Amino acid sequence: MKKLTPVFFIAVLIAIAFILWGVIAPQHLDTVTSNIQGFITEQFGWFYLLAASGFLGFAIFLIFSRYGKIKLGKDDDEPEYNFLTWFSFLFTAGMGIGLVFWGVAEPMNHFYAPPTGDPESTGAASAALTYSFFHWGLHPWAIYTIVALALAYFKFRLGAPGVISAVFHPLLGDRVKGPIGTTIDVIVVFATIFGVATSLGLGTAQIAGGAAHIVPGISNTIWTQMIIIIIVTILYMLSSLTGLNKGIRILSKTNIYLAIALLLFLLFAGPTNFIMNVFTQTIGSYIQNLVGMSFRLDPFDPETSWVQGWTIFYWAWWIAWAPFVGSFIARVSRGRTIREFVIGVLAVPTVFGALWFSVFGGTAISLDLYGNGGIMEVINTEGMEMALFSVLQQFPLGTFMSIVAVLLIASFFITSADSATFVLGMQTTNGSLYPPNSVKIIWGIIQSAAAAVLLWSGGLNALQTASIIAAFPFAIIMIFMIISLVIALRKEITSTKKHK
Repeated sequence: MKKLTPVFFIAVLIAIAFILWGVIAPQHLDTVTSNIQGFITEQFGWFYLLAASGFLGFAIFLIFSRYGKIKLGKDDDEPEYNFLTWFSFLFTAGMGIGLVFWGVAEPMNHFYAPPTGDPESTGAASAALTYSFFHWGLHPWAIYTIVALALAYFKFRLGAPGVISAVFHPLLGDRVKGPIGTTIDVIVVFATIFGVATSLGLGTAQIAGGAAHIVPGISNTIWTQMIIIIIVTILYMLSSLTGLNKGIRILSKTNIYLAIALLLFLLFAGPTNFIMNVFTQTIGSYIQNLVGMSFRLDPFDPETSWVQGWTIFYWAWWIAWAPFVGSFIARVSRGRTIREFVIGVLAVPTVFGALWFSVFGGTAISLDLYGNGGIMEVINTEGMEMALFSVLQQFPLGTFMSIVAVLLIASFFITSADSATFVLGMQTTNGSLYPPNSVKIIWGIIQSAAAAVLLWSGGLNALQTASIIAAFPFAIIMIFMIISLVIALRKEITSTKKHK
């Protein structure tokens, strides 16, 4: 425990205070955080849109820039993990639980309450999938790219500690080792706890929904969800004790295999030709409308809150997740060039996510347009966590595939939480690549407690609220990370030219 920094103690105190607040006065917590969220989304929605689009623009610039050949490591370093393992790490840490939760639920919500046009129309169906691609495509992965790239470059190329405050050395000098650096790292830990807690809460609700769907006698209540959090917490704590190259690596690959099995099942059991047509057309629609969607705010129709409820929530969620996912991706990306890294992180998960929404969202919309339908009725009566299971039930082996889906969600839950305890351990032990198990256990308990308190105090709305609040200060930090990274990259290029 000698490696503990002030960041650990300050962040633990803040997290415990928040958890106690939720236990003692859950309604008060819900009211206060909802008011803060409302103020941020109404007054600063434009900031989230400009920031997320700016991050994507910078990531694309890096691909074509003179910095693309620089390695994230020493010149003779080779990638530590092969491409499949690397992608499984990206996918698992980046958005595993979310994709399973929202794969059916988001397109169906947009289909019945579209951003523009008439509900349940062919136009609404097209917009539903286009916006699903948009929310899970290039923008979130660009956000992850910025944080991961900066951390990997400073850690592996320049030998800096693996904490986010270390990235600011070109801007702040040795002041990063004082109160300013501590403040940055505390904000990072805060954003990580509540960004991950949101995902864990969604996973818990969906596991409970799946268990209620499969096993007679189990109901999807708050008590069922609390029991699931306890069980899965124990499992991911055991996984975290085995380390990165055992527990997380094995589970990450398992996640990929289960996810692909579920995807292929529905692709071929469902309307295959329709799904592939949807995938092809929606890719085109997404590319064509990317700029317009990126800056859409509806200022001339103030009554609608669609953008605030969906796009701004997602951008905030991704930004809140960025310290965690960025730190984890950085840790497993040593030895890749900046160009290879950015293309890999942007392109592969975006295409996979698009295929996922085409299969699950496309099948659900097809059922409502041309089949038995009823998916939205299930969502309205039993909750969004039941959307996936209601689709699977329409096909042969539906119950068996629902069991596979529950296993997949549980596995994602374990790996996401496991990865997050690793990252929180890194950020509070001055960037140690092998944080002590005792530190990881403390953060594991705090993480699960935060998810439980948010579910207890306000369900999914409270989870969304926590993400948006946690993301706001970190979005500002990310902007300065880019400035600091560019200063360091320019300095390296200039130094290289002088030595030639």
